[in-house]
Amino acid sequence: MFSYRRSARNPLPENIHISSLPPIVPLDREPELSGQQDDSGKNQEKAVIQTTHTHRGPFAPSVFIQKHNNEPAPTTYFEQRVPVPEEDTERAFSLRKLWAFTGPGFLMSIAYLDPGNIESDLQSGSKAGFKLLWVLLLATIIGLLLQRLAARLGVVTGMHLAEVCNRQYPTVPRIILWLMVELAIIGSDMQEVIGCAIAFNLLSSGRCSIQRQHRRIPLWAGVLITIIDTFFFLFLDKYGLRRLEAFFGLLITIMAITFGYEYVMVAPDQGQLLKGMFVPYCEGCGPVQFTQAVGVVGAVIMPHNIYLHSALVKSREVDRSKKKEVKEANKYFFIESGIALFVSFLINVFVVAVFAEAFYQRSNIEVYNVCNQSGMPYPQLFPLNNKTLEVDIYKGGVVLGCFFGPAALYIWAIGILAAGQSSTMTGTYSGQFVMEGFLNLRWSRFARVLLTRSLAITPTLLVAIFKDVQHLTGMNDFLNVLQSMQLPFALIPILTFTSLPSLMNDFANGLTFKIGGGLVILCVCAINMYFVVVYVTALNSVWLYVLAAFLSLAYLTFVGYLVWLCLIALGVSCLDPSSKRGNDSTILIEEQPEFDS
Repeated sequence: MFSYRRSARNPLPENIHISSLPPIVPLDREPELSGQQDDSGKNQEKAVIQTTHTHRGPFAPSVFIQKHNNEPAPTTYFEQRVPVPEEDTERAFSLRKLWAFTGPGFLMSIAYLDPGNIESDLQSGSKAGFKLLWVLLLATIIGLLLQRLAARLGVVTGMHLAEVCNRQYPTVPRIILWLMVELAIIGSDMQEVIGCAIAFNLLSSGRCSIQRQHRRIPLWAGVLITIIDTFFFLFLDKYGLRRLEAFFGLLITIMAITFGYEYVMVAPDQGQLLKGMFVPYCEGCGPVQFTQAVGVVGAVIMPHNIYLHSALVKSREVDRSKKKEVKEANKYFFIESGIALFVSFLINVFVVAVFAEAFYQRSNIEVYNVCNQSGMPYPQLFPLNNKTLEVDIYKGGVVLGCFFGPAALYIWAIGILAAGQSSTMTGTYSGQFVMEGFLNLRWSRFARVLLTRSLAITPTLLVAIFKDVQHLTGMNDFLNVLQSMQLPFALIPILTFTSLPSLMNDFANGLTFKIGGGLVILCVCAINMYFVVVYVTALNSVWLYVLAAFLSLAYLTFVGYLVWLCLIALGVSCLDPSSKRGNDSTILIEEQPEFDS
């Protein structure tokens, strides 16, 4: 854990090379600085040394390992980089530059529109009406702030979050962290692929569903189709990075049009919508609505998306040796992310509003009667009782078809297909970034795609074979819990590393953002842990309770370890064991011009 320690009794070598960049940044990426080093060094090897220092300058605490790795980082999707146009005049804002930086934020925003989010939206509308729209708005704003941290890390260091974890964490914690993030990606990918399969099933249905059951595309076949077309679409970047980003933009546009059509057709009450969005109160809400609010936060803020965004921003040409260019890139990426998440928020609002207006407090018998009259009876979906209607992606399409005609069902299915297809592709990119970053893989592109897809697709295919399309709600709840548990393994590292001055230089988090970011992450993690506890306590099994207790102990121990490192990075030096030995904070020296802080 304590890397490169050097005894104070040993004399310091002469001709010490002092790097002005973070030591973990590969120097071969900065030709100008490498040239300066060669000129000043003549033929004598320079030494980057460690010594003691306390609260002077942007140094890294000793608990963080800083590996020197001059090998270029593996590329998943950056075989070309998008150039940023030069401006003749000094302007505070340039549309040309914003267009050059547009792309990564919209790919990131797709995680806010995946089938898991869509299902959370429709359940929020059907269970609470418009009353939880303010929770969706707040979660989206928190997500924007977290994505800002991810983008800044990628721009400033030239590495994404998984690569930084590889260089900063010891081996065992790094492997555990990788496994936890992989679990989150697998859980998310299962929801996305099954969402596509459900969309194919709905598109192959007709008005008289009972008579055409045998003509539908089964769930397992929809999964296989999704696997094949995803492999095809993943290689679109061979035809140009901007074309790939345009394809994702097309899928987002399809979602906006399809869900927007449902919104216009249902015509929800705009006054109730605005009240639910800007009044943070849920009148008459109980445990069901509170649990759903927790589910909204968990569906919006996804762990693998932090890793994804920190990697996507590397696709732009930014000279990191120039502070002005780095600052400019951070600004435009933040603006672009804000626009992208605003679009995703509107699409989510469309879905919530449709189900809030049309299906809030509807009973099963009421829906069954409407479906029966419309010639689309589904007795297996809507039992003959007065219980409140519970919907998922599949049932949502069915009830839309019953109440507003077959066109509404097909348009809904097209929107779900676009959501599932786009999120499956970005989920695959996330898996590649995470695996190659944590494990420092140097495999071929096809081998990486095949491995990451196999890890996620195998359990999905098994579920599709043994599960019916009408009984997936329980599995979806389990996957939401799984992803909620993995959230600390993205939020804690991103706050940790963006707070390290030795890594971020002048772009490290300030005191306000450290405190605010820490509190936000604490609240988000606490909300998601509540969601996990609610799910576990509903299992009603002593053996499962015992198993959950043992797993919780191991889980909380590892989270506590990450929190300990995060607090040290945030400046709580009393937790650093090396600081207790005479303030001996072992670090890598990085010279600042005047050594002023």
